[in-house]
Amino acid sequence: MKKRFAKIAALLCALTMAASVVTSCGSKDDNSGTSGAKTGELDTSKEVELSIYVIGDRPAKQDEVEENYNKLFKEKLNCTVKTNYLSWAEYRNKYPLLFSSGEKFDMAYAASWLNFYSLAQKGAFMNLDELWPTYAPKNFAQQSETAKEQATVDGHYYGIPSLYKTYSAYGPIYRTDILEGTDWDGKMENLEDYETYLSYVKKEAPEMQPLSIVQEGAEIDELFMQERGLYPVKGALGDFLWLDPTESNPKIFTYYDYEETPEFLELVNRWNEAGYFSKSALSNTDTTEVENGKAASRIKNMGTYEGAHIQHPDWGFKFANFVSDVSYSSFMQDAFVISNTSENPERALAWYDLITSDEEAFRTWNYGIEGKSYQIVDGQVEKLNLEEYEENPLWTARTPGLFLRVFGSPADIPEMEASYDEHIKEDQGCQKFRAFNIDTSKVETEYAACINVHQQYWWPLELGYTDPVEGLKEYQQKMEAAGVDKVIEEFQRQLDEYLKNK
Repeated sequence: MKKRFAKIAALLCALTMAASVVTSCGSKDDNSGTSGAKTGELDTSKEVELSIYVIGDRPAKQDEVEENYNKLFKEKLNCTVKTNYLSWAEYRNKYPLLFSSGEKFDMAYAASWLNFYSLAQKGAFMNLDELWPTYAPKNFAQQSETAKEQATVDGHYYGIPSLYKTYSAYGPIYRTDILEGTDWDGKMENLEDYETYLSYVKKEAPEMQPLSIVQEGAEIDELFMQERGLYPVKGALGDFLWLDPTESNPKIFTYYDYEETPEFLELVNRWNEAGYFSKSALSNTDTTEVENGKAASRIKNMGTYEGAHIQHPDWGFKFANFVSDVSYSSFMQDAFVISNTSENPERALAWYDLITSDEEAFRTWNYGIEGKSYQIVDGQVEKLNLEEYEENPLWTARTPGLFLRVFGSPADIPEMEASYDEHIKEDQGCQKFRAFNIDTSKVETEYAACINVHQQYWWPLELGYTDPVEGLKEYQQKMEAAGVDKVIEEFQRQLDEYLKNK
């Protein structure tokens, strides 16, 4: 979800470890997942404990929440659910290992930014062609054809996409209260305006870091590219390959191929020299600097904006979208999968059908204990005691009609969403490429090597830590040595094939 305090860029390093998945998961043809689909009748006579993996830090009172929802699940499906958390500090390495270790578990949160497509091609997930419509029929019936297409790998379903529509809008989330009484004009339409804002913060609130950046990449580069209407080839931020969706036959390119990259590097060097972000940003692990009042702004999405505003309504938070061609995020940005090692796939899918269609189960799973962790106020959900309770991080389980807007949300979000809806046209601009899914199998080694080079040489370069001219030359040399030309050639072949069928 982004939707959520997502960490995207550094997750790509997990690809280097994902190659080991094949030996443990078996081939795609082996996990047909049809064992329980012969009759379509769900046998709940035996109580089972289902296990699920999610990304996030375990809340302080999660045991209490689990006890509460398991009472309901036992009553309705004769099952309980054990939730395993992979913390933000460890998920990059541990997530791919879930599917190569041979560990028996039933289900997991999955996502395009967690390399869903690569893992699916390696046989990590169970084939859901028969299981999904049979044991989660209500969920299946609500899915759009677009979402189903995005969930398809080599003609088969290996994951269940989110029913909830999200947007690629991205930009600064920034405090305005600290500049009240100054002559700042409040304009925030592009990176130039943002630079002006940062200069005012540096002058008027010197105790604050103007821009919070953590070790997993700055996201300034991605914002620069998307401000110019470009599209990340993998459809998720954190990659190094781009295309221009306005071209009839777009060609894939990387940063050193782009004519405006020197302009970008000049910008970040100015920001670095001016002290707009920490000199040790690449070792910073504090993702809460803005919420804790240590920094004035960060670059994220509307979900993060909503959370910051709710937490500190008196700080005057605003959000500015700099993505010039907003599209709907892939429905696989948040997804649900059945592990290939699951011994209870039918019950797991029936459970997922329950929490995405039944209001009581939905609220109990997503929001927790009414009166303790949440309450309903005027048709909105008010979160209570956020230090001990948090919304469930299975973000894919948000169902339109059941998912409530959070009480105290910024008043401008519905208007922004309406403007994006009006802008987006199917099969035009960036939206045209949302169903394009990269297959890395033929260039796995080279792609993983390029990711390592990108993190080692581009991340310092995009923060002005290395010389912009010499650093860009070195980056190009290292990428070419890692095999980037072979990667681009293979991905270009796939892109051309995709466009032939559009």
